[in-house]
Amino acid sequence: MEKVKFYQDITIAIVLYEEDFDLIYKTLDKLRSFKKIIIDNANNFDLKKKIQSIFSIENYILNIKNSGFSAGYNQAAKLCKTKYLLILGPDCIISETNILKLTDSLSKDSSCFLVSPTSYDENMNKMTYSGGPFPENLSRDIVLNLSGNTCVESTLGACMLVRTNEFKYIGLFDENFFIYFSDDDLCRRIRKHKKSVIQIYDSKCIHIHGIVKIKNKYLKKFVRENNYTFDSLYYYYKIHPNHTEVKKILKKTSSLTIKFFIKILSLNFVEFVGISARLFAISRFIYRFKLKKSKL
Repeated sequence: MEKVKFYQDITIAIVLYEEDFDLIYKTLDKLRSFKKIIIDNANNFDLKKKIQSIFSIENYILNIKNSGFSAGYNQAAKLCKTKYLLILGPDCIISETNILKLTDSLSKDSSCFLVSPTSYDENMNKMTYSGGPFPENLSRDIVLNLSGNTCVESTLGACMLVRTNEFKYIGLFDENFFIYFSDDDLCRRIRKHKKSVIQIYDSKCIHIHGIVKIKNKYLKKFVRENNYTFDSLYYYYKIHPNHTEVKKILKKTSSLTIKFFIKILSLNFVEFVGISARLFAISRFIYRFKLKKSKL
């Protein structure tokens, strides 16, 4: 692939939410030659001003409301006019060379819908994530020891290269997912369209897991448990016609309620907040999808 055309054919989409400037600088510093779209769900004008004083950004959108990462990346995709779109997390650092490896692989395989790199820690000496089965088929805590390019069921959502027109055709991300499981849902729809998802072993990125954006431990616990519980409920609700997994989760509501009061009495406030978040997510889920016991 001609190098000049390589730059012109790719847009990089990044969705921010209360990101640390030093971290986003490391990410953007590797991407100076590419078109970039930034969606900031925290409406941070000062950060926008600081970033634009250093980097050229084609579109930089400040959202007043945080509608989630799925909605943010969809917003960026709709603005994308290039052949390829690289969906990149703000905590994912990838070099030009490794992006080229992704693009080269995707451009040579019309049966492939999506390619992703292999994820490593900050020192590039430990693989932190690999593609593999869908979450219902294997624990996500297991890092598969892949060697060579591998066709997988699902892969790293923090760095995914797609053809823009195909991504739009398939319906983009499902915006009912706030942050979790949206990559798994996309990969599932890709398989239904008889296309493949491939992890490119020789393309490497650094994915800095566990960056804490919310400093308050109680708020951090609530936000994570709330979003994860809701997204997991929706994922299993969507993939199982008989809602088996959803029934299992909802059956735990009574025991969660009992634990809720126990944690109050024991003054275990962190766990109390976590249980509150899960109960709140279950209520949101039931209300959002107008669920009744008869439907489950």
